[in-house]
Amino acid sequence: MYSSSMCGFCRAAHSLLRKKGVEDYETISVDGDRATRQQMMDISGRHTVPQIFIGERHIGGYTDLAALDAAGELDELLKAL
Repeated sequence: MYSSSMCGFCRAAHSLLRKKGVEDYETISVDGDRATRQQMMDISGRHTVPQIFIGERHIGGYTDLAALDAAGELDELLKAL
């Protein structure tokens, strides 16, 4: 997950993942790092954080993650890891 320490949506994404029992995931901070932010934009096509990946699949931001959870699809994605 590409993330920023000052981002409420990032904190919400971290919280949702912890609620789902996911503790071991990589957080890549874009705080003050233009090269990493550019890398995130190149990979995701988006400029906002968080940008969440499950395996090789780009999920999107927090609202996309929450929508997957609400639809019952998040658990299946996480089981496949």
